[in-house]
Amino acid sequence: MLKLESDILGILQEDCRYTAAKIAVMLNKTEKEIADTISSMESRGIIVKYTAIVNDERLSDDIVQALIEVKVSPQKTSGFDAIAEEVYRFEEVKSCYLMSGGYDLAVFIEGKNLREVARFVSERLSTLDEVQSTATHFILKKYKIEGTITDTEDDNRIRISVHA
Repeated sequence: MLKLESDILGILQEDCRYTAAKIAVMLNKTEKEIADTISSMESRGIIVKYTAIVNDERLSDDIVQALIEVKVSPQKTSGFDAIAEEVYRFEEVKSCYLMSGGYDLAVFIEGKNLREVARFVSERLSTLDEVQSTATHFILKKYKIEGTITDTEDDNRIRISVHA
């Protein structure tokens, strides 16, 4: 990867709202050079999507998020890829990763309530032939998302330290 691409990615990962013009100033390049480089990275699949980090706890929408560890039987011709594709195509699945350790896939899902998440696991995910077992972990609170601390409410209490 070129240094310019790496520098641009670092800036966009910090805040994807930066325009090509602003990035050009930051990197002492022309706006066209930055725009062309970004366009090239988009067309090559390096930049897949621009997104916002949302602190769900500050929204009034109550959604349930869970991490599901999935143990699967890899297929002879495609290994884990075919079953991973079958899993990540479910609408409820927000992220899907191949992992090392006791489980093969880490699957992050969202549902309207606990029952919906449980139904997804029992009726859709665990019924796939390649799925051997699952372990569901409900996300209770997010402290940091994609490198950004979300638990930033100001605590105005007076700090008292006790020395023995």
